[in-house]
Amino acid sequence: MDIKPVDLKVIESRAANVYEAIIVAAKRARVINDENKIEFNALLSTIPQGGADDDSEDVTNVDQLKMALEFEKREKPHLQALQELLDDKIKFRYKSK
Repeated sequence: MDIKPVDLKVIESRAANVYEAIIVAAKRARVINDENKIEFNALLSTIPQGGADDDSEDVTNVDQLKMALEFEKREKPHLQALQELLDDKIKFRYKSK
């Protein structure tokens, strides 16, 4: 995994200051993470479970393992959110009183 530096001035140009931009990206990352959890649980429910529930047997479900590895290969939610912020795909506003 490569580490890519992000210029803080670019982030600051998307909001009033860097801190607001980080808060916006963090809230979007939480939404992305929640969507990923829902998708993962929906796919997990389609995979048939093993017959025995013995604690003595340590049997791995190959389909479940493949699905988990596919989700781990995805870009992390905080990186997706930061990229959306930099691409001006996130719209935000202040709460009015």
